[in-house]
Amino acid sequence: MLIALGSDHAGFTLKESLKGYLVQNGHEVVDMGTDIEEISCDYPDYAILVANCVADKKADKGILICGTGIGMSIAANKVPGAYAAVVHDLETARLSRTHNNSNILTLGARLLSETVAMEIVNTWLNADFEGNRHLRRFEKITNEEKRICRTDSVKNAKTVIFNHPLIQHKVTMIRDKNTSVKEFRELVQEIAGLMVYEITRDLPLKKTTVETPVAKTEAYTLAGKKLAIVPVLRAGLGMVDGILQLIPNAKVGHIGLYRDPQTFEPVEYYCKLPGDIEERDILVIDPMLATGGSASAAISLIKRKGAKKISLVCLIGAPEGVARVHSDHPDVDIFIAALDDHLNDHAYIVPGLGDAGDRLYGTK
Repeated sequence: MLIALGSDHAGFTLKESLKGYLVQNGHEVVDMGTDIEEISCDYPDYAILVANCVADKKADKGILICGTGIGMSIAANKVPGAYAAVVHDLETARLSRTHNNSNILTLGARLLSETVAMEIVNTWLNADFEGNRHLRRFEKITNEEKRICRTDSVKNAKTVIFNHPLIQHKVTMIRDKNTSVKEFRELVQEIAGLMVYEITRDLPLKKTTVETPVAKTEAYTLAGKKLAIVPVLRAGLGMVDGILQLIPNAKVGHIGLYRDPQTFEPVEYYCKLPGDIEERDILVIDPMLATGGSASAAISLIKRKGAKKISLVCLIGAPEGVARVHSDHPDVDIFIAALDDHLNDHAYIVPGLGDAGDRLYGTK
């Protein structure tokens, strides 16, 4: 069984113990963070990662740990298809599976000993949903979920705003009008790399065997996911190298659009994409999501070429741009470093950082 694990800083130690326990008992584990106990972090970030992984069936089940388990369950249950149960003893562990068909277990590290937590995990993993009258009740939940979220037709796209301290620190630096072209370029690449690190957190893994200088061991490698990066020229080019440093085998396409100064609508002048674009997960790179017209046009163009799984990656966005993309493309997730207040009369993001292309290349 493939199990996705996640915790905040309060649950880190218990997560590490459960990870070893699960592997020893023959399970595969995808650890989605956090990776350190000493730095305080926000539990919804990891709850949502694990919940999406389970809801998308990239993992069979999920386990989340925070101080009490309550926050993790509230956050995880916002994701359609995730059914998280807070469990504090063996009986509720069993019933959360047999009666409620939970697919995510949430635990409180401050309330449970390591031994009890392992017993709960074992009970939960070995219990099966009984169906019968419980199926009728569970289907009432999923039917209401489908009515609200329309998960039966198109999965609702999400907007992810990155609040990682390193990203926010570097975003502040690129906003500064006194930042030099050289520094701006370097910072944009660094932010892009940090963002894609999080965006690709749930890439599928496969088990392999490697021989270290000491012994053979089981380990994990990427399961061959095909990725492509498509920057919108010209500003999108500034983020490409930062992403390729982490995923160097990704193919790169290019789309040329400019914004008509009178209508603010995009005009296409160039498009070159990988030949197997329909087989790849696409990251469209557009640093400034202002009106959303250019990003939406780029996504439409890629879809006409056959692409099916597209995400949009931006540095700075305005609510108007986010709304436009989600309206035109309800199946496209948006990943953004900062969401600003509004657009001014010239369709520039406020407070923004000015024209990203000019600041990257020293032009006016």
